[in-house]
Formats: sequence, C-alpha cells, structure tokens
Amino acid sequence: MKKIFLLIISLTIIFQSFAQSNYFTTNSFYDLSLSSSGSQHIGALSWHHLHKLGKKKKFSIGYGLRFTSAFGGKTDFITADAKLTSGKTGLGVLFSDNILANFDTLSFGSYQINAINASIYLNYAITSKLEIEFNIDAIGFTFGAERTADYNSSKRLSSPNTLTQQRAKPTAFNLLLTSDNDIGSLNSEILIKYWFKPNWGLKAGGSYLFTEYTTNNKLFLNNDRFRNKFFVPMIGLVYTVKKP
Repeated sequence: MKKIFLLIISLTIIFQSFAQSNYFTTNSFYDLSLSSSGSQHIGALSWHHLHKLGKKKKFSIGYGLRFTSAFGGKTDFITADAKLTSGKTGLGVLFSDNILANFDTLSFGSYQINAINASIYLNYAITSKLEIEFNIDAIGFTFGAERTADYNSSKRLSSPNTLTQQRAKPTAFNLLLTSDNDIGSLNSEILIKYWFKPNWGLKAGGSYLFTEYTTNNKLFLNNDRFRNKFFVPMIGLVYTVKKP
C-alpha cells in the first residue's frame, strides 16, 4: 500500500510538471480517480487530449494515457479465455451464454495489479460547466508481483499440473477487443464532470475494471488465464491548463 501511494505521488508530480509547461495546453486534461467496493479498490492517474467536433463544438473525441493500480483482499479470478467461457470469439461472445462447466477459479488471499494503457475518450458538453464522458483503455502493459492462489476446479483431479495451489503473475499485455475477448487489465469509466472553476473540475460515476492473472502452469482445458471483473462507484478531480 505504501509503494502504491508513493507511486501515485510521483506520477502526480510528473503530471503537474507537464501542466506547468507549455507542452500540453488547450484541451489537455489531468485526472485523479478513486474507486472502491469496500473489498476492492482502484486508484488511477491519467492525461488525455480532446479534439472538439461539429459546429457547436459540444462533442469531443480524444486519446490519453492512464496508470491504474487495483488491489484488494480475498478475491476470486475465473477462467478468462473467450473460447472457454462462451465457446466462441469475436462479437459472438456478446450474444452467447456462459459455459459454466468450463469455469475454474483462482482464489487470492490478496492481490495488487498495476497497468499503464493508452485510452480512448468520448465527451459531450451539456453546458459550459457540465459534461458527460466515457473512456476506456485500449492497449498497454501490466506489472505486479507473482502470487500464490488456491486453484478450484471440479475437473482438477483429471487434469495435469493440478496442484491445489498455483503460482500466477499479472498478464503482461493488455488489449481491448470485445468483452471476454479482451486480454489483460483494462479500466473504463462512465461519468459526469462539473467544472467548479475554469481550470478545476469534479467527476463522479463508475469504473469498470478487468484484471487478469496468468498461471505458471497450463490447467484444465489447457487454460492459464484468469480474470476478475467489477464495477464500482468512482469520484475524481480534473485539472486543465486552459479550459476552452
């Protein structure tokens, strides 16, 4: 927890240095987001740039970078591969039922995952002070310590490498595809933003986070990927060098 706090402080200082420079100015934003379910928690720092579209310039699309740190107590991670969870890949996973017989579980006493991702932003200005926004991570990488987890499977006894405990590390590569096709750890937010000062805003909404571990061994159905998904309330603070 102390290391996470120090990392967030360091990144905040870096972002503030950018904010005080002339490199990123108009339509560039710096965010701090905090989310919690009580048992799982998210802290995120991001920079993003928006491009205004249309005659009225109310709709914006943009890109950015986000650092996300997620941690929690006892947490279950279930089979992640879309071919196993729904029997297919591509857009078809959105319309498929879960194949529960293929689901195994990794249970961690505690976990902690850090991800750095390039993100996509969609924003609409309702008024000069009130905006709605959706953002989602697209591609990046994850790092974190290797941990031991309890492996639970009804098929464990007939599978190779099926010790009751397994070593696993955060899946290194993150990629946005579609639902269970996604790989790695990806954060997204849906929110309302209120500018209480020209350069400062508050945001509130929800964070939806995928986190993923890869086991050292191939387990039932040759699977080694396990995912945790959760949606939690989010609050945050936004700063811009020059509010357009």
